[in-house]
Amino acid sequence: MRVVVVVGTRPEAIKMAPVIRRLRRDGRFETTVVSSGQHRQMLAQALDVFGIRPDHDLEVMRPDQTLSRLTGAVIERFDLLLERVRPDRVLVHGDTTTAMAAAIAAFHRQVPVGHVEAGLRTGDLTRPFPEEFNRRCIDQAADLLWTPTLTAKRALAREGLSNEKTVLVTGNTVIDSLLWASEEIDRDAALRTGLQQRFGFLDPEKRMILVTGHRRESFGDGFRQICMALHDLAARREVEIVYPVHLNPNVFRPVHDILGEAGNVHLIEPQDYLSFVYLMKRSDIILTDSGGVQEEAPSLRKPVIVMRDLTERPEAVAAGTVQLTGANREAIVEASTAWLDNGVRSDLRCVNPYGDGKAADRIAASLLGEIAAIGEWDTGRYRERSGMVA
Repeated sequence: MRVVVVVGTRPEAIKMAPVIRRLRRDGRFETTVVSSGQHRQMLAQALDVFGIRPDHDLEVMRPDQTLSRLTGAVIERFDLLLERVRPDRVLVHGDTTTAMAAAIAAFHRQVPVGHVEAGLRTGDLTRPFPEEFNRRCIDQAADLLWTPTLTAKRALAREGLSNEKTVLVTGNTVIDSLLWASEEIDRDAALRTGLQQRFGFLDPEKRMILVTGHRRESFGDGFRQICMALHDLAARREVEIVYPVHLNPNVFRPVHDILGEAGNVHLIEPQDYLSFVYLMKRSDIILTDSGGVQEEAPSLRKPVIVMRDLTERPEAVAAGTVQLTGANREAIVEASTAWLDNGVRSDLRCVNPYGDGKAADRIAASLLGEIAAIGEWDTGRYRERSGMVA
């Protein structure tokens, strides 16, 4: 089976890496990896960790490019590649503009599309923007939908898509990547020592807050609110903040303007995946607007403050390990202070409803018509076997 896997951003690379590696280990697949280059530097960094090099690069990015121009460039260039490669199936992930445009191009060519991480919904097309729109488009174009949870599968059923397409609950592939990375850090003493030295600036006597933020809907006042909240939290003597700052100028500028000279704040460059997993393991609490971090942190027993008004990942909110604050200064400070003051590091028992590390196996099995041998991801059954992951 000739399969083309499309990636464009760092999160896509991390979440598709287990699928690419699994398919390439199986001689029944001829796997081609295509990069759009949407997040060129961070994408390459993420793929390198997993030993993956794209076979083709669409090279679509231009300075100050609009979403419409990016969409058009991906569709046009991926269409030409499909004409040459002639795959049996295209796999895309999640909700990026790369994934949406590639799915449209494949649909126009009548190439079947498989959607990894299908079915996520906030119910508001503007939040997150443009991701909510993108993933709904992809679910319409795809015929094979792999959802991370039963909640996502039920969302597709409410839209009537489960009657028209094959929908399977696989768990989230990010848990496959997280467990691999965490085990690598624990197993490899030289790697662990190198990471400890890289982050030697961290004070072992202080509580560490890890921050990520890049969502388009927070640009402007939202990021100013987030940065002022971090400034307030950094005033606590027992706290230090580590923030790998996204390269987008709409993020980079306000972060450095407001926090560049703040005490107890470390503004660092975006990290490779192993380094970021190390920081998550080392942290006491995580503040983010990312989707993937909401899924990863519970497996590491870390509480998460989500600086968004809505989330398409309600399972961890229901489990009590994720709290929504919006991009609101007072709400972020209040929620973070409550977690820090309650000794969350020693007392927290996080529950992760997002997977068991076998999502890529289920995806490969379903492509081969062998899913019955491994079965869908069963959240209830796994909860009985583990106090940490459910």
